[in-house]
Amino acid sequence: MGVQDLFQPFTVGSLTVPNRFAMAPMTRQASPDGVPGPDVAEYYRRRAAGGVGLIITEGVRLPDPAAGHPYSIPTLAGDEVLDGWRRVVDAVHREGATIAAQLWHQGAQRDDSDGVVPVSPSGVDGLGNPKGRALRTEELPGVADLFAQSARTAREVGFDAVEIHGAHGYLLDEFLWTRTNLRTDEYGGSLAERTRFPAEVVAAVRAAVGSDYPIIFRFSQWKGTDYTASIADDPTTLQELLAPLAAAGVDIFHPSTRRHYVPAFPDHDESSLAGWTKKVTGVPVIAVGSVGLETQFRSEKRGQVIQPAPIDQLVAQFDSDEFDIVAIGRALLADPAWVNRLRDGELGRFGGYDPETALASLA
Repeated sequence: MGVQDLFQPFTVGSLTVPNRFAMAPMTRQASPDGVPGPDVAEYYRRRAAGGVGLIITEGVRLPDPAAGHPYSIPTLAGDEVLDGWRRVVDAVHREGATIAAQLWHQGAQRDDSDGVVPVSPSGVDGLGNPKGRALRTEELPGVADLFAQSARTAREVGFDAVEIHGAHGYLLDEFLWTRTNLRTDEYGGSLAERTRFPAEVVAAVRAAVGSDYPIIFRFSQWKGTDYTASIADDPTTLQELLAPLAAAGVDIFHPSTRRHYVPAFPDHDESSLAGWTKKVTGVPVIAVGSVGLETQFRSEKRGQVIQPAPIDQLVAQFDSDEFDIVAIGRALLADPAWVNRLRDGELGRFGGYDPETALASLA
């Protein structure tokens, strides 16, 4: 088996991705007043034309001022906004690719410079400092309904799937993480209680979009405020974390890692977080993290250098059934045709993207 095996289609529910490559969601703040313009459509179209089978959009703000800021982040409400997204979806579809909308509530990480008070599980940020206010128990169904409304709208606009953002220390991840979830009601305490609200959000989305429409759930160990954070320290805990989400209706898990090849639980085996996610849930998985980067990376540990991973290591992980789709981020920013060039054998063994060279070219 080899690279060409990554160019086989993949189907889940009503979604058929023409190959195993996705564009990772990357915030752009390029939609004035939340409206994705023709430039946004062209941005995604180029990556679809370059061979990406599944586009996952940048985070899309839920229709509540507390959900996100700045307002140049796109939303999913209003005629002008929806017309903009239809242009995006149509452009991607014309190139033969599929597209999912990522639904995003920033929680305590919301920038409050506009005077809007951020809301979160406990009114603390990822450093444990007070910020904004805690959501009241009776407010939680309304937040879940915001996700459901946006998912329903995404389907009506023509998106092929939705991704629920439950990673990186944003609202749903704040429920999962002990540092940001200090609640004493039924939504805080044990892992099962901390998972309760994210699972209710998934269930609300499932009810809104129907049984066959794919729901992706992105989660992560690391946070924007702490690269060493962990919400599952072993495979058993990971299974306990993800099982309620799968039962609520998740079709695909998207475990966000900074490096796709790093073992998640090295005391057990060399499997990545994507690999362990698939093992403990049996649900399809999207792997992500530094695919196609040639330079060395500084670790969180001072002085430690992380070597890049060659493409054949990614292929080996796919052959070992660690993932079903792989998401590419920075490499696609530098080279929209990265996937096609990989298919055609035009990239080096690491994927051909050197971030230092790319940055220099933009200077």
